[in-house]
Amino acid sequence: MRDLFEKIYRDKGPLGKWASHAEGYFVFPKLEGQISNRMKFQGKDVITWSINDYLGLANHPEIRKVDAEAGIEYGSAYPMGARMMSGHTTLHEQLQDELAEFVSKEASYLLNFGYQGMVSTIDALVTKNDIIVYDVDAHACIIDGVRLHMGKRFTYRHNDIESLEKNLERATKMAEHTGGGILVITEGVFGMRGEQGKIKEIVALKKDYNFRLLVDDAHGFGTLGKTGAGAGEEQGVQDDIDVYFATFAKAMAGTGAFIAADKEIIDYLKYNLRSQMFAKSLQMQLVVGALKRLDMLRTMPELKESLWKIANALQSGLKKRGFDIGTTQSCVTPVFLQGSVPEAMALVRDLRENHGVFCSIVVYPVVPKGVILLRMIPTATHTLEDVEETLVAFSAIRERLENGTYKRLSAAVVAELGE
Repeated sequence: MRDLFEKIYRDKGPLGKWASHAEGYFVFPKLEGQISNRMKFQGKDVITWSINDYLGLANHPEIRKVDAEAGIEYGSAYPMGARMMSGHTTLHEQLQDELAEFVSKEASYLLNFGYQGMVSTIDALVTKNDIIVYDVDAHACIIDGVRLHMGKRFTYRHNDIESLEKNLERATKMAEHTGGGILVITEGVFGMRGEQGKIKEIVALKKDYNFRLLVDDAHGFGTLGKTGAGAGEEQGVQDDIDVYFATFAKAMAGTGAFIAADKEIIDYLKYNLRSQMFAKSLQMQLVVGALKRLDMLRTMPELKESLWKIANALQSGLKKRGFDIGTTQSCVTPVFLQGSVPEAMALVRDLRENHGVFCSIVVYPVVPKGVILLRMIPTATHTLEDVEETLVAFSAIRERLENGTYKRLSAAVVAELGE
C-alpha cells in the first residue's frame, strides 16, 4: 500500500509544477490600492484589466458609504446561524423579492457564494435517475456540481446545438429507461472566451425534447440586456430559462449570489440546498450592500453605457491591430496568442514591468497547449486613455513574442523543468 501523499510529492499537477516560478507574481499576485482602473502591483502603477468590477461599483462613494454604515449598524457577524434556524431577516426577503422582479421571475433565493451555490443547486435539482447534459466549456462550479451527480451525464461540444441535440436524444432514451428527467446547463456568458451561451437556440429545442434549463449568468447579469437583466433578456428568452443563476461578484462588486425561478421551484430549493441549509446566513452588511448595488444597477443605466463604451473601444482597437479576440459577444475580452507557458511568463512580466498593464494570464490546462490567453475585463472606471495605452503595449509584446525574444528569455525556466 502506498502513502496517500506519494502522488502529491511525485506530481504537483499541470499548474502546480510552475509554482516556484509563478507564485506571487503570475498566480496569487497582490494588487494593492483602491479598486479602480489603475492600481499598484509590486510597488508600480498598472492599468488593471483583471478586476471583475464591471459597473465600477466597488469603490463608488455611495456604495462605500452604505457598506460602512451597514457595518457600523450590524457588524460583520449578524445574523448568526443558518437561515432555516436563526439567520433569516426581512432584508434578506426584500433583496430576494427585488432580484426576482429584476430578472422577471416569480421568486429568488439568496446564496452565500456563487461557486458553492451552483454546486449545491445542481445537486438539489437532480436525482440518480435524472440525466444532465451540459456544455463542455462550463465553469468549474458547474463541473463540480455535476461531479456530485450519481446518475448519467453527457457533455456537448461548446455552443454546438447539433451536438446538444444528439446528446438530448441519448439522454431521452436513457430517461425513458430510468424514469428520470433531463437537466440542460449552459452559461449566459462563458467567462474565458466571452461568448454568450446559445440560450435562444437551446430553448427552441424544448419543442422536441422534454428538459429543464439551468443558466449560469455570472458575467451577463448587469452587463447584458436592455435593463441589465442578463443574457436571457439580451436574447429575448428570459421567460424560458427554468432556473436562472447569477452572482454578486461581477457587476454588483460584492459577495453572494442568487437563483431565480417559479415560486414552487424556489420553495423546493430552499429546503434542499445543503450549502445553504447547513451554512451561516449571508451577513447583513452584504445584504444591505447588495440592495444598494441593485438599486444603482436599475436606476443608473449610464453605468452600463460607460462599461460598453470602454469594451467596444478595447475590442475594436484590438481587432484593427490584427489581434485574435475570438468570438466574444460580451464585455469579456480575450486575446489569443501562440506560445509556451514559459514564453507566456516572460511576456506577462514584460507587460507588467515595462508597459504598466496588468491582465490575467490563462495557459494549459485551462486552454490547449501552445495557446496563451490574455483575458481583459473592461469596467466603467476605465478611460479611453487606458485603452490606447494598452493597445500600444499589446502591439509591442506581440512583436517580441513573434521575433523569439520571450523564447530566449524563458530558456532557463524550460531547462530547469525539462519542458
